[in-house]
Amino acid sequence: MAYKKEIDTLVGEILESYGRHPDTCSINMRNRVNKEIVIDILEEIRCIVFPGYFEVKNLNENSIEYHVGELLEDISYRLRKQVAKALYHAGTKKFTDEEVPQEAERIVKEFLNRIPALREILATDVQAAYDGDPAAFNTDEVIFSYPGVFAITVNRIAHELHLLGVPLIPRMMTEYAHSLTGIDIHPGATIGKYFFIDHGTGVVVGETTEIGDNAKIYQGVTLGALSTRGGQTLRNTKRHPTLEDNVTVYSGASILGGDTVIGEGAVIGSNAFITSSVPGGTRVSIKNPELQFKDRKERGLQMTELGQEGFWTKDNE
Repeated sequence: MAYKKEIDTLVGEILESYGRHPDTCSINMRNRVNKEIVIDILEEIRCIVFPGYFEVKNLNENSIEYHVGELLEDISYRLRKQVAKALYHAGTKKFTDEEVPQEAERIVKEFLNRIPALREILATDVQAAYDGDPAAFNTDEVIFSYPGVFAITVNRIAHELHLLGVPLIPRMMTEYAHSLTGIDIHPGATIGKYFFIDHGTGVVVGETTEIGDNAKIYQGVTLGALSTRGGQTLRNTKRHPTLEDNVTVYSGASILGGDTVIGEGAVIGSNAFITSSVPGGTRVSIKNPELQFKDRKERGLQMTELGQEGFWTKDNE
C-alpha cells in the first residue's frame, strides 16, 4: 500500500509537469503524424526510385508494372492521411478543417507526379558517386551501401514535400536519414544535380544552403549559419552559404553565413573556416602545420619535421 501511495504521488507530480509545459505533450492529438508510417512510406518511395534493390521479392519485366502501380496506390492512400494530419497538427490558418483533406490530396498527387523527375536527378547523384570514388566497384554498390547516396535520396524526397508546403513530415524523413548516416541535410536546402557526399559522417547542410551542380563534399563539412542567437527572428532569412557549380569542399571545413558565396570551381581545403565569399577557381587551404617528433636515436631530442608530402624527413640521413 505504501508503494502504491508513492506511485500515485509520483503520477500526480508528472501530470502537474504536463500542465506546466504543454508544448512538450501530445495528448488528445487525434491528428498526430505517425513517424513509423512516414518512414515506411519513405522506404516504399525508395523502392520506386531504385526498383529491385530494396524489395523482398524479385522483380522482372512482367511484374514491374503491377509492382509500381501497387506501390503508388499504397503511397497515395497512406501519405494523404499523414499529410492531412500534418496540416491539422501545424494549425495552419490557410485551410479549414473541411479543406484539409482536399489540400492533402492535391499535395500528394503533385508529389507523385514529380517522381519521374526525382528519378532523373537521383540517377545523376549515383553516377557522381561512382565516378568520384575509385573504390566503387559498380553503381549497385553505390546504391546499396553508400551513406551519402542514401542521405541525398531521402533529402530529395523530403525537399519536394517541403516545396509543396508539407509541415513536419520532411523533417521526420531527413532526421531518419541523419540518425542512420550521421549526415544532416535540412529539407529546405537547394541542391543541384550530380551531388556527391564522400564518406559523409558529420556533414551538416543548413536550411537555406544553395548548392550548384557537380558539387562534392567530404566528411565533417559544415555549411552553416554564422550565428543563430536571433532564434525565430531569423526565420525566412538567408543564413547559410551558397556553393556554385563544380565546388569541392574537403573534410572538416566550415563555410558559414548567408552572404558567403563559394564561386564556381573553387576548392576548399580540409579544416578551413570560411565566413566570406571565395572567388571562382580559387583554392583555399590552411598552411601546413609543422609536426615535430622527438628523435629516439643518439642525437637525443633533436626535432624533425613531417613535410607536406607526408614523409618523415631527418637531417643528416
